[in-house]
Amino acid sequence: MQQTPSTNMINLTYLIYGLHLFSAISGVLTSAFVVTAFLSGWPSILAVILNYIQRDETRGTYLESHFLWQIRTFWYALLWLIVGGVLVVTIIGIPLALIIVVVVGLWVLYRMLRGLARLMDGEPMPVP
Repeated sequence: MQQTPSTNMINLTYLIYGLHLFSAISGVLTSAFVVTAFLSGWPSILAVILNYIQRDETRGTYLESHFLWQIRTFWYALLWLIVGGVLVVTIIGIPLALIIVVVVGLWVLYRMLRGLARLMDGEPMPVP
């Protein structure tokens, strides 16, 4: 049986989604790519730090899946950005690297918006 999360933790989860989205959307509105803004923007870095600091407070609630969703999004986006960076080193890989960066940026936006929508409905994220 799942515990009911506190209102403070629900609000914190909204704040964390907001911080991640602020970073990602700044990549759309500026010359930066979504994924690079998401990973290097101070709001997103602060958000992932909050995820780790407050993670224990979400254990046994549906927010635990949201925290895992946010953390995994951050680290998988970083992994794919590194793959794209390695491809840029090879002249042949530059077009593929650009495709990876754009696709991962869209993926980040999708995951943050989907997570926010499920949080608004009070539902957990589908994480393994």
